[in-house]
Amino acid sequence: MTSFSAPFEIHVHGEILLRDDVDFKALQEAAKPLWKYAGAKSLTEGAQSLYEEEPGIRFEAADHKLQLCWTVRGDEDFRQVLDDLCMNINEISAAGAQLEITFYDTEFEDEDESRGAESRDDFLILFVGPDPASIMQAQRDLLVQDVVGLMERHFDGSELSGVVQEIDKLFSERFSDLVSSLELGKPPRGSGGGGPQGGGHGGGRRPRHLH
Repeated sequence: MTSFSAPFEIHVHGEILLRDDVDFKALQEAAKPLWKYAGAKSLTEGAQSLYEEEPGIRFEAADHKLQLCWTVRGDEDFRQVLDDLCMNINEISAAGAQLEITFYDTEFEDEDESRGAESRDDFLILFVGPDPASIMQAQRDLLVQDVVGLMERHFDGSELSGVVQEIDKLFSERFSDLVSSLELGKPPRGSGGGGPQGGGHGGGRRPRHLH
């Protein structure tokens, strides 16, 4: 399948704070699932987005951040790329962050919609970070932002402190459960081992747009 016949345009968007010791070489290796999928031989070659107006994959040296605003043509196999990318970013990140992934169905036409057909557009949010606590913090921050944004249509922001406290309580309980499960799963002293790390994700649908 050529890139021109691929059924999706896939947009990856996010900003990740990197560890101080992460250099361009380490970033190139971490981002390899993306630029390799695009058919490039290096990050420099594969950093450019399908759309010129998008900055693509960028290493912001001054702020020590990875900036992603990058589109590639592809198929459903890109979801495996995302799994590999999240594991790599976990290794070089300094704080929790979110990645927004949008699949645009390039084969869906206005005529299809008029016939009642549904597009295969999809939207995912992936969470990455150096450890489970930072990933949960990123999830918590996004949830608070979404809930407060929705409720401020009906209530003043000063009235919503109790709602935020309840969200914090839920995440505190979830983190306590996670710590307990890791403690129970610890190997005996001296045998080595460590807890898992990874990015969670959520699904949903968003209208077509470019970031």
